[in-house]
Amino acid sequence: MDSTNNREKWRTAPEESAVADLKAKPKRKRDRAARQQALIQAATQLFAHRGFEATTTREIAACAGCAEGLIHRYFNSKAGLLFALIQSRVSQEIEDLNERLPSAPTLEEAFSQLVDWEVERMWEDRDFLRVILPCALLDPARGTLLKRVGASHASAIVERLKRVKRCQPLPVEEIEGLAEFIGVLGFAYGFMHPVVLRRDRSHARKTAATAAKIFLRGVLTVRPST
Repeated sequence: MDSTNNREKWRTAPEESAVADLKAKPKRKRDRAARQQALIQAATQLFAHRGFEATTTREIAACAGCAEGLIHRYFNSKAGLLFALIQSRVSQEIEDLNERLPSAPTLEEAFSQLVDWEVERMWEDRDFLRVILPCALLDPARGTLLKRVGASHASAIVERLKRVKRCQPLPVEEIEGLAEFIGVLGFAYGFMHPVVLRRDRSHARKTAATAAKIFLRGVLTVRPST
């Protein structure tokens, strides 16, 4: 009887172990994602305050509460971590744009809404921009990367504008031009004015809204509704 019980235990042990492994896999995936996000957040803070070149992977790992080797395992290098940081930020911004910003019924409302959204986004992204702009200026390869991922955000704005009835007859290049101007206003009044020029943020936001109205008035004059 004892030998029979031992054989049963021997057969069920691998099965129980396999079940335990399957249960553990989702947790490991969650842990990996949490560690990756912690490293990205730590890198954003340190790159913004110390600069990309001056920040070490050891400092990033310590700030994130992770082992330094995980940076190389997950991102291959500090440059790979910067790339992941940019991708993560842009992906989150596109998700927020689609989920949190309600669709506007008219072009005037949609344009003003998107300009204000971009101004606020640039302000919220000020630490992120402090990281990537110097990198893009000093390294053409990183500038190309920034251009590529930035195009994804611009495409999301174009798709929002295409939903507006007034925009539907417009050529694609004109809708892209509208999206480009929205981005320009956002950068100028959400980052350059309050962060670089140290101007009052609320005033910068109002100025962006005024500039948006003036610009769109000109567009609608050239292309009156049919």
